[in-house]
Amino acid sequence: MEEKLETFGFNGFTLKCIAMVSMLIDHMGAILFPQYLILRMVGRIAFPIYCFLLVEGAMHTGDIRKYELRLLGFALISEIPFDLAFRGGINWEHQNVFFTLFLGVVAIELAERYKNKFILVMIFALMILFAEFLNTDYGGKGIVFILCYYLLYERKAVKQLLFLLENFLLYGRGVQMYASFAVFPMLLYNGRKGPSMKYFFYVFYPLHLLILHFVFEIIY
Repeated sequence: MEEKLETFGFNGFTLKCIAMVSMLIDHMGAILFPQYLILRMVGRIAFPIYCFLLVEGAMHTGDIRKYELRLLGFALISEIPFDLAFRGGINWEHQNVFFTLFLGVVAIELAERYKNKFILVMIFALMILFAEFLNTDYGGKGIVFILCYYLLYERKAVKQLLFLLENFLLYGRGVQMYASFAVFPMLLYNGRKGPSMKYFFYVFYPLHLLILHFVFEIIY
């Protein structure tokens, strides 16, 4: 069974591509075509996959501090494109998703360092509060998703079942319910990294937001 998991299925690169395309479709729906709800529905699978891959990256990286700094750096770089795309100008009331992912990795680093259940709960509770205070994309709920994938890191099917339950309890039956479909590509993850191209995926986020903003300005 282990050999099949290593040979077949999606590697990390493929999952990133699925999440990236889904995110692009989602943001096209949010910025250019809000009348087409189907675009937002398709886009819901992006964030759970990014949370899943974030934990994979945090658990395998050789230098988690560099990982954190990379996420924080792109969070800062992406903030103006994020504001332009979704707010039409500079707005400090809502922060982009890189801040959520950054807080998630910081929580994982601290949890791995102290290896104490009480401290783990306190750490993730603190990061949830930070995410809510900063009003990051997905906020504290995003940290809960990351916690799910971290706590059940080696339980392939169980963590996806917990994600489905969390998604339902946190978001109910709104458009976010379609994030549940993300479990299918994640269950097919074979544990392989695949081609790196990590900076391509980082740069794509602020770049596509800028492009969508300019397209919106031209069209509307």
